[in-house]
Amino acid sequence: MPLTRAVPTLLACVTLAVTGCAGGTDSAGGKSTEKVVNLYNWGDYMDPTVIPAFEKEYGMHVNYDVYDSNEILETKLLAGHSTYDIVVPSAYFLEHEIKAGVYRKLDKTKLPNLGNVDPEVAAGLSAYDPGNQYAVGYMWLSTTGIGYNVAEIRARMPDAPVDSWRMFFDPSVLARFQDCGVAMLDAPINVVGAALAFLGRDPNSESVEDLADVEQLLFAARPFIRSINSAQYYGDLANGDLCLALGWSGDIVLSRDRAKEAGRSVALAFSIPREGTVSNFDVLAVPAEAAHPDNAYLFINYLLRPEVAAKNTNALMYANSVMTKSLPFLNESPRHDPAVYPPPEVRAKLVPTRAKSPQYTRLLMHMWTRFKSHG
Repeated sequence: MPLTRAVPTLLACVTLAVTGCAGGTDSAGGKSTEKVVNLYNWGDYMDPTVIPAFEKEYGMHVNYDVYDSNEILETKLLAGHSTYDIVVPSAYFLEHEIKAGVYRKLDKTKLPNLGNVDPEVAAGLSAYDPGNQYAVGYMWLSTTGIGYNVAEIRARMPDAPVDSWRMFFDPSVLARFQDCGVAMLDAPINVVGAALAFLGRDPNSESVEDLADVEQLLFAARPFIRSINSAQYYGDLANGDLCLALGWSGDIVLSRDRAKEAGRSVALAFSIPREGTVSNFDVLAVPAEAAHPDNAYLFINYLLRPEVAAKNTNALMYANSVMTKSLPFLNESPRHDPAVYPPPEVRAKLVPTRAKSPQYTRLLMHMWTRFKSHG
């Protein structure tokens, strides 16, 4: 959730066409012989060594194209004629995209490493994809929470309620941090879910009245928010250009670690508010129109190797779907970080985000547009 995240180091390249590989069906209906996989993913959402290692092992080229919101991905998929073989939607978008027929059922005989997927992850994903027929877990337990610069927050409010959504939805608190920079995700479902948790409502509510109450909270907060984005905020936190962000767990943890690696005197922390919050899965799926499905299966199967899954967790600071089997390959930092693997009492407060109805989505997006342009 969900690292929405800066432009990746792995940039899309020109496709290489090499004969000798069983691919998918090309646009003319014949058998593709291209040794290529077209991957459409969130930016900076894969360890930079993973793709080169796969390409070397299989003699296959991976084109990496990026997006920064589920809405952009969904628009392309629903329009049809995309060129992608693998996409990485969040599970709550997958849920209604399956109903729209944009994905092909997985040929599980070509995914022998499915057995590595942790039962807890498979069970959680089955709520969105019954029988796990269309998608494989990639990163899971992305949570929406509070990222903050410890020193800057304490300097302005020593008793700041950093474990509460009051940091964003109580204007008397939020106003304290306007001068040092406040950011919020450009992710309406996640932000509204957080606001509903603060109000003590169901984070998946589609009540018009609940949405109206959330709009009041957001409009009251808007004057104090410097930026609303999902691709820049975590870098700004690491650079010290922001002191407070409503963001995703992996982004904040990665910001913290990058600031340390760069030797910056920026101490960042992440908290899951006591009122609860929303959580999310990001999954791997094969579009119905994929030109190279066999190659897609090969790459997905590669990502499900425990050592490869661990590389991605070590780099991204999100828990992977091969949770138990990847543990021996994890660095100490993600393995013991409660922001990456929350303890059971914290997990109990997490509410998985669910798909929204088209009617509610229209209301939500109209409200979000008003919010972004307000103030």
